[in-house]
Amino acid sequence: MSATIGTKFSSKWGSLIVDLAVKAVRTIYAKDEQDHVEIDVKRYAKVEKIPGGMLEDCMVLDGVMYNKDVTHPQMRRHIKNPRVVLLDCPLEYKKGESMTNMEFTKEDDFKKALAMEETEVMRMCEHILKVKPDIVITEKGVSDTAQHFLLNKGNVTCIRRVRKTDNNRISRVTGATIVNRPEELTEKDVGTECGLFEVKKIGDDYFSFMTECKAPKACSIVLRGASKDVLNEIERNLHDALGVARNVIQNPKLVPGGGAIEMEIACRLTKMGNDVEGVHQWPYKALASAFEVIPRTLAQNCGGDVVRLLTELRAKHNNEGGLMIGINGNTGKIADMDAEGIWDPCAVKLQSFKTAIESACMLLRIDDIVSGIAKENRHAGGRKAIDSDEEGDTFGDARDG
Repeated sequence: MSATIGTKFSSKWGSLIVDLAVKAVRTIYAKDEQDHVEIDVKRYAKVEKIPGGMLEDCMVLDGVMYNKDVTHPQMRRHIKNPRVVLLDCPLEYKKGESMTNMEFTKEDDFKKALAMEETEVMRMCEHILKVKPDIVITEKGVSDTAQHFLLNKGNVTCIRRVRKTDNNRISRVTGATIVNRPEELTEKDVGTECGLFEVKKIGDDYFSFMTECKAPKACSIVLRGASKDVLNEIERNLHDALGVARNVIQNPKLVPGGGAIEMEIACRLTKMGNDVEGVHQWPYKALASAFEVIPRTLAQNCGGDVVRLLTELRAKHNNEGGLMIGINGNTGKIADMDAEGIWDPCAVKLQSFKTAIESACMLLRIDDIVSGIAKENRHAGGRKAIDSDEEGDTFGDARDG
């Protein structure tokens, strides 16, 4: 994996990005009963970029963080082992679907209307307080009445207007179920797997941290750096490393890099081609020469003598024990890939080979279709060939007989 970011900006900080990527992928690794492995980096490993601080402060949390503060200044901002309730509904009075008119005839009618709204909100809050939560997180709004009621009756901390994606991650780390209606809340829906909830101020913004989770199935990767440009570059490098870590964990097989595997395949195909008689040996040789493009391009990119390097590499692979020999891109010389620690994920190689072969097949199919238009003794456009003996359409006496 260090080879993935070896030539990139973040390589100055050693194995920092590699360690972050491996820890993040291991955290979100999930295997179901059918042995199906799910590693959804995009959905469950959120990258949070916070300008300021040192690059060494980057870390993978054993939980999640999101850019939200509590809704009321008196609510708790530090809770150990909180009981978490996640909602997907507003904790405020629901207005009518269409135009709703209220007619007030007495001076007390407005007070009654407000009291009815308040009663409705309180009923929702009572359903929530039955399960004794410490934190209530909703994707919608929370009215002042609901905040006041939850704070005074249950000392509950509220967080509102959390993104759907963040709510899904919170659900994965706390074990809570996202509920659509407060009346449906049960003890099973409460999340108890979070060890610590705290709100911290970083720079000018407040961030809520839910960490020390027992078995988190999601995580946040906190990136710190001097400027936004540095953070964007680090994020790009991190995505490369995450992709490699994901591939290796899903399919834990590696092949030697530096063009070693391509040259080995090319040599074996050439040997197989030599054992075949006649025209059928040419597909083997054509495929072998196609595989040699990778080591040839590597040799060109590192400024080596292409012909000499390829000849030497081919000779090593034709001999026994030359499987691991490839081109070192830094020195431009032939080296043992095992000793250099240059490896490629097998999944990536398989995919690139399949794609190349599929593309070649598609082009050949198109050529067959196009060449099928041409008629005998005619060019593709349907024009008669110059040296054709076929008698074409004639005019005048000859045709009339």
